[in-house]
Amino acid sequence: MTTHVAVLGAYGSAGSAVAGELAADPDVELTLIDDGDPGGGLCILRGCMPSKEVLSAAEHRFAAQDDPRLVGDVPDVDLEAVVERKNEHTSSWAQHRRDSIAELAERDNVEFIHDTARFVDDRVLEVDGRRIEPDYVVIATGSNVAIPPIPGIDDVPVQTSAEVLDSTDFPDSGIALGLGYIGLELIPYLTEAADMDLTVIEALPDVLREADEPFGEELLAYYREHFDADLLVDADATAVEQTADGGIRMDVETDGETRTFEADDLYVFTGREPAIDRLGIEHTALEPDDGWVRDTMQAVGDDRVFVVGDVNGREPILHVAKEEGFTAAENIRRHRAGESLETYENVHHHVIFSGLGVLPFARVGHSVESADAAGLDFVTATRDASSDGVFKTKNVADGLARLVVGTDGTVLGYQGLHYHADVMAKTMQLAVEMELDVREIPDRAYHPTTPELIDGLVRDTAAKLE
Repeated sequence: MTTHVAVLGAYGSAGSAVAGELAADPDVELTLIDDGDPGGGLCILRGCMPSKEVLSAAEHRFAAQDDPRLVGDVPDVDLEAVVERKNEHTSSWAQHRRDSIAELAERDNVEFIHDTARFVDDRVLEVDGRRIEPDYVVIATGSNVAIPPIPGIDDVPVQTSAEVLDSTDFPDSGIALGLGYIGLELIPYLTEAADMDLTVIEALPDVLREADEPFGEELLAYYREHFDADLLVDADATAVEQTADGGIRMDVETDGETRTFEADDLYVFTGREPAIDRLGIEHTALEPDDGWVRDTMQAVGDDRVFVVGDVNGREPILHVAKEEGFTAAENIRRHRAGESLETYENVHHHVIFSGLGVLPFARVGHSVESADAAGLDFVTATRDASSDGVFKTKNVADGLARLVVGTDGTVLGYQGLHYHADVMAKTMQLAVEMELDVREIPDRAYHPTTPELIDGLVRDTAAKLE
């Protein structure tokens, strides 16, 4: 008997993962739905891929400007060239994703519908003027920009990460809200590539909240030293309005007083929220909230609805979206067969391209704080980047790294805030997910390279176990 599965958001990373897994199943009739124009998924069009492209241009300028061994005028960033090349690459990557979905749709058991789908009842959809009633529905519609509920914000023009990635001309000054993932990556870009004076408002008292305490303090100090931005943490924006000349005026409560800031533009980097507003969820038994999706990727309220990727609000990370999609596809097969379902258990693996990628942050597995909370017995070691000469020779001697190791020798977690931390994250992912014994990891490099930092952490933790 054929099982009909509808995937809402087939162009995204999560939806395309589900589609790729189920399309080859001869017992599945697959309806792929996406209204994206041109389509390709958030990461490709507006997320991790185009952002890294524009950051790299500013990184090159920053590295030259921050190196006392270099003399002469520092070149400007050609924003038109940056955006033009970004658009060319993004278009190519998005076309590849669209082509992959189109190729799936050539199969007899797969149909693609380029339109918006809405629920009109439990697992009943209206799309392209039709009414379909699949056996299973996968919601993979991604996320939207989250705009904070500040009085007056609906009446002023707001710039988001999308506008930053597309802009070839910037004003002299700006107010930016948010020092999370998006803000930590784009604020240095605005100060370095756009030469903008920025006031940054962060409501929480610290940054890098997934990291142990010294990492956030180190990163804030680095930003205050190297980038032309006034960073206010533990500060609340209480009102915003447009000025007579078209600028922005904002009231901010900070350090027990209200301060007023004015600038040309307002930038909002306060995260994203599930894109469910156009789905007609209110016509179903689904109640989107903090706990509306189980570890099996099933929605609470309907075991035949699976919710994967950013839209489930669990962990809006590209690789997580794909893995959730693979889990959902497998669990649809298992549910159909009456078998027990898999649960998705993700090993923490996050990278932030902070400091224009010169001082990126990476965390794989446990921090000291999370290991404590889990009741694990462990040892830990921390090293400054400046303790390894290679960082000094490359003029990137800022930052630190930390290793968390179980008392049985198992590598539990790594945190890095230093040059090449993003690259080392993959190595440390292998160590964590393969549960390697730190005493069996070679602690040598073949010549002076930045991973010597890891060698030192390995030696230090192994010594504590003896």
